[in-house]
Amino acid sequence: MTPTCPPSAIYDWDSEWPAPAKLNLFLHVVGRRPDGYHLLQTVFRFIDLHDRLRFSPRTDGAIVLATPTPGVAPADDLCVRAALRLQQATGCRQGVTIDLNKQLPMGGGLGGGSSDAATVLLALNQLWQTGLTRAELETLGLPLGADVPIFIHGRNAFAEGIGEQFTDLELPPATYLIVRPPASVPTAAIFGAPELRRDTPPMAADTWQPGCGHNDLEAVACARFPAVATALAQLRRIAPSALMTGSGACLFATFASRAAAEQAQAALGATAESWIASGLDKHPLAPLG
Repeated sequence: MTPTCPPSAIYDWDSEWPAPAKLNLFLHVVGRRPDGYHLLQTVFRFIDLHDRLRFSPRTDGAIVLATPTPGVAPADDLCVRAALRLQQATGCRQGVTIDLNKQLPMGGGLGGGSSDAATVLLALNQLWQTGLTRAELETLGLPLGADVPIFIHGRNAFAEGIGEQFTDLELPPATYLIVRPPASVPTAAIFGAPELRRDTPPMAADTWQPGCGHNDLEAVACARFPAVATALAQLRRIAPSALMTGSGACLFATFASRAAAEQAQAALGATAESWIASGLDKHPLAPLG
């Protein structure tokens, strides 16, 4: 993957729209609502690995995905569902053809599908001139996935609730070595596991510091997907504070410089696919109104 998030805040029908990945710098499950949704605390950080999307206007009102994801029916694709939700919520009669250049792995915990959906909402809200605020788009995106609102919010943040309540954070520069084990981890299987710990004591957002916390989903993913456990053990021999992001499978270690991350990547060798990424101060589409 090549980190090339566009620096420009000017986007139109001719633009390539970025959908960046995120890392969960920690992830605690602090409870569960009566409706089954889990109550979380986490810190989201955007990184400069991303999918890319292009949009072409249609006059027939149809939503067409030009690049279907193998194994995913177009009607179930988050990009299509996001566009349809925006149409239905606003009464928009315009259509669109969506071209998705997929780079972020599915089932990796990097938020790729949620990021794609958020970029669709942000892009089409501007291109179709539907006029929704970011807060309205966050509400519209939440049923698509708990991670969709943070990508619309556009700022690194301490998140609570089911992942939709944000306290913005200024995070220090950091470089991340990201490792992808040979496994695709379904989020529902991890959150549905009876052995998942759901009682980590909550913390106040203003008490969190970089390096604080763990990932409650990690133990379940490692137990159910041995490839994740093996890769995490290998990474922790080089970087003891390494964590899993989201519900997995991707793992990451934090470094103060790219040189240090490259040295760790070299030490890791070819045991698993890996990338080096820099933390972003904000989502590349944050300047949009």
